[in-house]
Amino acid sequence: MSAIRYELLHVCKQSGARLGKLYTPHGVIETPIFMPVGTQATVKTLSPEELKEMNTQIILSNTYHLWLQPGDDIIKEAGGLHKFMRWDGPILTDSGGFQVFSLSKLRRITDEGVEFRHHKSGAKLFMTPEKAIEIQNNLGSDIMMSFDECVELPADYKYVKESVERTLRWAERGLKAHKDTDKQALFGIVQGGDFEDLREYSARKTVELDFPGYSIGGLSVGESKETMYRIIETTIPHLPTNKPRYLMGVGSADALIEGSIRGIDMFDCVLPTRIARHGTAMTSSGRVVIRNQQY
Repeated sequence: MSAIRYELLHVCKQSGARLGKLYTPHGVIETPIFMPVGTQATVKTLSPEELKEMNTQIILSNTYHLWLQPGDDIIKEAGGLHKFMRWDGPILTDSGGFQVFSLSKLRRITDEGVEFRHHKSGAKLFMTPEKAIEIQNNLGSDIMMSFDECVELPADYKYVKESVERTLRWAERGLKAHKDTDKQALFGIVQGGDFEDLREYSARKTVELDFPGYSIGGLSVGESKETMYRIIETTIPHLPTNKPRYLMGVGSADALIEGSIRGIDMFDCVLPTRIARHGTAMTSSGRVVIRNQQY
């Protein structure tokens, strides 16, 4: 049995935007939803109480960073991520696949997994699909992500095709390694760069594996907004309507609206908290830079 269940309540006739509810072990999420990012088990500068006050329904934490520090074994001993960070709502953890992408100068990818250098100490590390699942099982998040390869755009068609095949094999291995399906739901990730046929192929094959939810990965990595919207439009028709759809790493105000009207249910991004820490607020009447002289 899956740890989550999605209920589609309404689809907008004009735009295709979806209204839904996502039932998780730590509460019900109303979608579409934006997830603030708490990379190292804390949304920087905000307390759990403040997050609750602003109606945050779910937060995202980072598998790679927590594996390195303080270590998933320590978090497990503390009673899992919820107790460790004093957050009783739902949590989603990413798989570390995006960090593989961002550490491109420090890694080597094979079919078995990815060999890293620790971004601070330089120590050798090895991440496999099974290891990504094991870490996330220890963290105890409500929603876990498959280990995938995120390709930098623009990219060569032949390489992206090989990468899609590898991500599919890793997805299968992750499913086999994941045991606690009634407590934690594992989402599949659709890749394929900016090639429509590869996105369609990746979506169809990932859906065949029958995950409880699906995400679109490998976007917001340097391509234009037009390309991103085109890829969402290509992918969405191949994802089931009765399961949640998550667009990874996207969180600018315009992209949240454009994504929602294309049928996306979940978003995450470091953007709002990052610009807030540097003195910028996003308001209904535009950006406010509180360091400007008038304030």
